[in-house]
Amino acid sequence: MIRVAIAGLGNCASMLIQGIEYYKKREGSYNGLITPIIGNYKVTDIDVVAAFDVSKEKVGKDVSEAIFQKPNITPRITDIERKGVKVSAGPLLDGVAKHMETTFNPTDKGSLESVIDELKNSKADILINMLPVGSEQASRAYANAALSAGTAFINAIPVFIASDPTGKFPDLFTQKKIPLAGDDIKGQVGATIFHRSITSLFRMRGVKVDETYQLNVGGNTDFLNMKTEERLFSKRVSKTKAVTSTLNNQEEIEKEGKVRIGPSDYVPFLGNTKVAYIYVKGTGFAGMPIKVEASLEVDDKSNCAAVLVDVIRAVRLAKDRGMGGPLPALSAFYFKHPPVQAKDDEEALKWFEQFVRGM
Repeated sequence: MIRVAIAGLGNCASMLIQGIEYYKKREGSYNGLITPIIGNYKVTDIDVVAAFDVSKEKVGKDVSEAIFQKPNITPRITDIERKGVKVSAGPLLDGVAKHMETTFNPTDKGSLESVIDELKNSKADILINMLPVGSEQASRAYANAALSAGTAFINAIPVFIASDPTGKFPDLFTQKKIPLAGDDIKGQVGATIFHRSITSLFRMRGVKVDETYQLNVGGNTDFLNMKTEERLFSKRVSKTKAVTSTLNNQEEIEKEGKVRIGPSDYVPFLGNTKVAYIYVKGTGFAGMPIKVEASLEVDDKSNCAAVLVDVIRAVRLAKDRGMGGPLPALSAFYFKHPPVQAKDDEEALKWFEQFVRGM
């Protein structure tokens, strides 16, 4: 069994927990999974043993009940029995934007010390950070809690922990031989993957990308939270680097301001549906223009959960092998802002397959 703790019991966590139960009720079914088995681990080996949140609607409730509390809107996809795991209050810090206080109804009763104690008492193997975008201080607090408890850390949001430019967290996790994966989870077939595929195709076929944008809209609390531009800095950097890293003229296109990528608006009636509008314009043979305009519509949360079940099992595999610090071969395939970017997703997949084989 892989014992998992979750920080941030929002819509993505709801889909992750429900999805694990979905496959447990369909033992032997691998439909919809990216990787059926990693090492000897199946999706059904994952168990949630601890959870942290700041919403008064969720704290103190069993996880099976809390994932359906407002403002969560993820539909019930399977019956889920009580887990016997109560949601604990986490440290508030900057986890809730001012304009989201009414929506989240937060409590300030949580502390870093209580998180560390719960991680130890639950014997969690892995802590997953799924806080709202912009939770810079709170994310670092949970990373420090993982370090103190000796728990592996998966950073699913765009705060730079595994790719920390100061090297602080990579060094600390390496020194303590604790696995670290991140940053900013990709979707199973998400906007970033789709966008990278287009720009990679342009590069592979000799077409210079002159300008590109990706505009995303959705109707869940993620998009409502991201209405505040100051919480979006790391998110825009993460998504932009994920796309421009596929180009030969990365510095040029960024310097000239010919790229714009990131959340664009909150459309309430879309719910958990995310719609991405992607535009790429390039120059081909003899200076002739080539232009692609496309849209992608996905269930945002199932897209995230499909990737997380792979990352959880791969991080546990790393832990079994005694690996510590950032996991670049794993992170390059599954995260937008990994410690090391692969040039395209085919290369990233090769790195991940080599990691699984222990090469």
